[in-house]
Amino acid sequence: MSKVLQGLSIGNLMARVPIIQGGMGVGISLSGLAAATANAGGIGVIAAAGIGLLEPDGFKDFLGASIRGLRKEIRKARELAKGGVLGVNIMVALSNFADLVRTAVEEKIDIIFAGAGLPMNLPEFVKGSATKIVPIVSSGRAAALIAKRWIDKYGYRPDAFVVEGPKAGGHLGYKSEQLSDPAFALETIVPEVIQAIRPYEEEGKRIPVIAGGGVYTGADIRKFLELGASGVQMATRFIATDECDASAAFKEAIIDSKEGDLEIIKSPVGMPGRAVRNGFLKAVEKGERKPYSCPYHCIVTCDVEKAPYCISLALLNAQKGRLDKGFAFAGANAPRVDRMMSVQSLVDELVEGYASSDV
Repeated sequence: MSKVLQGLSIGNLMARVPIIQGGMGVGISLSGLAAATANAGGIGVIAAAGIGLLEPDGFKDFLGASIRGLRKEIRKARELAKGGVLGVNIMVALSNFADLVRTAVEEKIDIIFAGAGLPMNLPEFVKGSATKIVPIVSSGRAAALIAKRWIDKYGYRPDAFVVEGPKAGGHLGYKSEQLSDPAFALETIVPEVIQAIRPYEEEGKRIPVIAGGGVYTGADIRKFLELGASGVQMATRFIATDECDASAAFKEAIIDSKEGDLEIIKSPVGMPGRAVRNGFLKAVEKGERKPYSCPYHCIVTCDVEKAPYCISLALLNAQKGRLDKGFAFAGANAPRVDRMMSVQSLVDELVEGYASSDV
């Protein structure tokens, strides 16, 4: 394999560096981080989840604020990015999923990444547009299911797949007992997904598979490309960058985290999640309910009546630096993050690490 890191093609889009900055919801990856990543040659991603809560009327008009906030961030990213590739991450589990997808398409976003559920009807939203659609999956079975449905019903082949492993941060598409099972390790499921989607590829035209969840170094990138991936998705490493849209306190929580500080929490939305343990989560563990009023039933799977706290509000507080009233989601490698740097410096380090790793 070449010492020079090759770019990533998704349809007619070309990123000079095969690195997708993963979408981090409720204000962690907005226009600032996405544009900086695009300018560094990767694919910058704005997360749509909770984006409306950052608007002044986010609690009064959640739906309107979400659409307005996403539109604003896409336009701002376009102004800041100098022609790079930009995407949005929209969780299928969001109750306003369809509105957010329509908004992103109207704004001519390059790519929509959709996970936290199977985006079975996503092709119907992009008819007549240039927007690419990329499902995020955690198994070959899910990838094949989506590909077959899209081709049979819409005549549309997925433009790429992101395969997210159990070392990712935030909400995870796995049962708790699968998180440490080697059968579900990213190294295992990337080849499985590549194999599963083979029958759905056009002759001579591969569907790119991107590996995410636990990718940290340039050597990691080489490992997954050698396994057949076309690129990688990284999120946690991008938090400790100057351009990340989170507060300084949020970034410090990642930098200060040590081995043993991460825990798998049971999120109010019914999925396990990986987060940095803090006083807020300890109180929740003790059974202390955090009083709140639900601004909007934003995630379909959230049991509002039984939830001990509002996940969106907790993540919003953390984004703003109020970690006594919230917590930081993070990937398994968060304790390895030890300093701040610019996005360009991070990408340069990864490219150099790839080149200097074993060929």
